[in-house]
Amino acid sequence: MNVFAHVEGLIAASLKAMQADGELPDDIELTGVEAEVPRDKTHGDMATNAAMVLAKRARMKPRDIAEKLKARLEADKDVEKAEVAGPGFLNLTFKPAFWHEVISAILKDGETFGRADLGGGVKTNVEYVSANPTGPMHVGHCRGAVFGDALARLLEFAGYDVSREYYINDAGGQVDVLAKSAFLRYREALREDIGEIPEGLYPGDYLKPVGEALASEHGDKLLKRDEADWMPVVRDKAISMMMDMIREDLAALNIHHDVFFSEASLRQNGRDRIAEAVDALKAKGLIYEGVLPKPKGHDDEDWEEREQTLFRSTEFGDDVDRAIAKSDGSYTYFAGDIGYHFDKLQRGFSHLINVFGADHIGYIKRMKSAVAALSDGQAEFDIKVCQLVKLFRAGEPVRMSKRAGTFVTLRDVVDEVGRDPVRFMMLYRKNDAPLDFDFAKVTEQSKDNPVFYVQYAHARSASVSRNAVEAVDGLKTDRESLKKADLSKLSDPGELDLIRMLASFPRLIEGAAKAHEPHRIAFYLYEVASALHAQWARGNDSPHLRFIQPDDVGVTAARLALIAATQQVISSGLSILGVEAPEAMR
Repeated sequence: MNVFAHVEGLIAASLKAMQADGELPDDIELTGVEAEVPRDKTHGDMATNAAMVLAKRARMKPRDIAEKLKARLEADKDVEKAEVAGPGFLNLTFKPAFWHEVISAILKDGETFGRADLGGGVKTNVEYVSANPTGPMHVGHCRGAVFGDALARLLEFAGYDVSREYYINDAGGQVDVLAKSAFLRYREALREDIGEIPEGLYPGDYLKPVGEALASEHGDKLLKRDEADWMPVVRDKAISMMMDMIREDLAALNIHHDVFFSEASLRQNGRDRIAEAVDALKAKGLIYEGVLPKPKGHDDEDWEEREQTLFRSTEFGDDVDRAIAKSDGSYTYFAGDIGYHFDKLQRGFSHLINVFGADHIGYIKRMKSAVAALSDGQAEFDIKVCQLVKLFRAGEPVRMSKRAGTFVTLRDVVDEVGRDPVRFMMLYRKNDAPLDFDFAKVTEQSKDNPVFYVQYAHARSASVSRNAVEAVDGLKTDRESLKKADLSKLSDPGELDLIRMLASFPRLIEGAAKAHEPHRIAFYLYEVASALHAQWARGNDSPHLRFIQPDDVGVTAARLALIAATQQVISSGLSILGVEAPEAMR
């Protein structure tokens, strides 16, 4: 049950009846009419903009429309009162029985409550992490990984057909540096004194297992071969082992991709996706030979004009046209990305989402231009940026990892505080805002720790249900029994406020999915948890408000139905975030 859709349907039916009765022109469109929760509780449960939206089309005063609509809506069985406010807003207050139906719907629908068909099964590709396979994942990758995974879960919940994808950058110069670094560790594994790791190579100890594996597999044979011969052998082994490590790190966060797409595969086995993409752009007249303007701030003495193969990205909103081939004929990195996204389109994805790190912001316009050109503007393409994460321990900055040598790894963070705090806190701030992550704060058991507070609400709900069975004779707490509870006994303002909050879950899902903003779920869960804990606290001060009433089976059953509904919504929300919904807290 989506109460907002229900109310908007009620408003739409009333407006059509007004048209039929000549109270509104019958030739105007009724689009743009919405129902939302007012910011001020005194303005009712919902407010509609119907009169404001339709006034100009109908050539009528907003208040005149609102008054006529008010009369229609007040006649509905669920509406307690309707009031015209300001220039023509219409505020609606619903009877308690209307809100009680929400509890019934949640208990009936279970884990499907809030699910939407917003996506309509559209094939959607969410590409996230895509870190170079040159070492362990760092905490910056952690935020993008959690965000991408939660977004994929959210979109699935909203009815999209989602594929999770990781792009392996295994065709650039960085993997040659990786191979040279691994070869050095291979020599070390053969008991050679390699001394200091040369500048420009990867110094972390994580490459020692690669060297040992190469020594075990090849002995000293690679030492007798030229670099051109040992390079592909060492490179393939290093990439394979690095990707195994990356998969393990991601698994520690309960993140699993459907597709690991190799950059090198774009031009293998007789296929050249990059050339195909360039040819497709040429056919559209979007490729030409030209000279790029000098970049801003570039030293005049170092600037050399040279003709390159360029893509007309400025026709699609970019600042300058972009090079896809260098003067020597080799493809640019951007050309590889064009080929990769061309491949996504060829695989039938019409909804593409990329999750970028903060260091790739400058790449957004050119990528959006490329996808718009390749799809003739038909593909929906969004790029979400995850800003930097700063690590603290009790307020003091945390600087580096022993294993990586230069940064804090994802695994370091997960091993210290656990998966759930990492996932929740990475989502408890909008993705494009910087995030401070304090190891001490995310593990403390207090209201100031959002993940604890939300999980505790779920565990408290389970605990109340267990305790009620022992405290109230004849009480049944299974879902089927709670569906039969007399919900009219839920009349306290705090109880009704909690129900209203639960009722907003389906609308929240739709809004978060449309905006690609899973952080909204984390914020919402904290509000629900706060409302539940507040109602519990009120029971401490006023015994008649306690969830368990030993002498009143009916009231206890109704309140347990409310708690079960709350527990279900929290569980569904945590599932979208990839966080456990515990039955008890240790």
